Amino acid sequence: MAAAAALARMELKPKAKPPSSQGAIKNQGRRLLADAAGMGQLGREPGSASEPSVSGVYFICPLTSAVIRKDEKEKHIREAIQSYFSVDPVAASIMEIHTFNKDREKVRVGVETMAKYLDNIYLHPEEEKYRKIKLQNKVFQERINCLEGIHRFFQSVGFETKTLPVPGQDTTEEYYVLKEEMLTKLEDLKDYKEQLLSCEQLRLQLHRQLCVFKPSPEAARFELPNDFYNLTAEEIKREQRLRTEAVEKASMLRTRAMREKEEQREMRKYNYTLIRVRFPDGYLLQGTFYAREPVSVLYNFVREALRDNWLPFELLGPGGLKLTDENLAFNECGLVPSALLTLAWDAAVMSDIEASGQEQPASPLKPELLSHVQTLS
Repeated sequence: MAAAAALARMELKPKAKPPSSQGAIKNQGRRLLADAAGMGQLGREPGSASEPSVSGVYFICPLTSAVIRKDEKEKHIREAIQSYFSVDPVAASIMEIHTFNKDREKVRVGVETMAKYLDNIYLHPEEEKYRKIKLQNKVFQERINCLEGIHRFFQSVGFETKTLPVPGQDTTEEYYVLKEEMLTKLEDLKDYKEQLLSCEQLRLQLHRQLCVFKPSPEAARFELPNDFYNLTAEEIKREQRLRTEAVEKASMLRTRAMREKEEQREMRKYNYTLIRVRFPDGYLLQGTFYAREPVSVLYNFVREALRDNWLPFELLGPGGLKLTDENLAFNECGLVPSALLTLAWDAAVMSDIEASGQEQPASPLKPELLSHVQTLS
């Protein structure tokens, strides 16, 4: 990947003769690695004049519509759900349960148990035993009490905490008891149960950060911020060492299993990728994607930017390779952490359009995008 990234930029330079000695090969490999490291800020010197191709990874909150930096995600989600309690406390407490409890199996078991409590009340409202839940009950403790947000849910749907005497004993126990007025709102309880079962974890949407650039010889040059790398400081140092060793082993015969293992390791390094699509007129469309998203989302991204989104096209990767399998992920296609692709129109359709004599716009991109066109630095 390091060599591929550097070679993409070298396409703009005159071809040089291949090195003839082993020492020259090693030197060239080190230069390629240094270039690639600079692209990922692995080897950028402090005070470098190069600006990143994108300032970071951002997300859009579906509750507040706010644009949030990657490192502010967790804090914002908590604040957004907390604020939503003033709008819909039941929905907010359900979001808490599904969002802040990471063990999905525990969430499933706990939610199904709570739904059973509500279902029993709905089906047997005349039976007092179903309207009381003993907090020290083994099932409640093991399946429900361990979940964050659970107590606010019970309070929101109409339960209150009461200390009740234990029959035949001089002791008391804590219970959740359904308020009397909720017996007149049984349909609400049924609705709460359905919400509880159908709700999903609140996720922020990845902000594509769509940009359009004028034609530029710098199209294949990427400077990525650290947000794009799923690496700690120690992993970055180890990666530099592994890349150096890779140059030394480049001429060694590797088995297929060894190659596949290395490819899998490469695929897991990145969470995001920055993609540029170059149009036939040289204009560039840029967006941010998850490394594990299918290529189909890129095709949709491009179509939404077109003035005429019905025009058929293909996307070509480095070396002119057609991206025909849209179900493959970006990292499976080697398009991480960044890539420059080329858009090619369907030749037959374009010939028909030209033969019809229709006047074509100067650019296939939407006018509102062209009105904010930028220049690559």
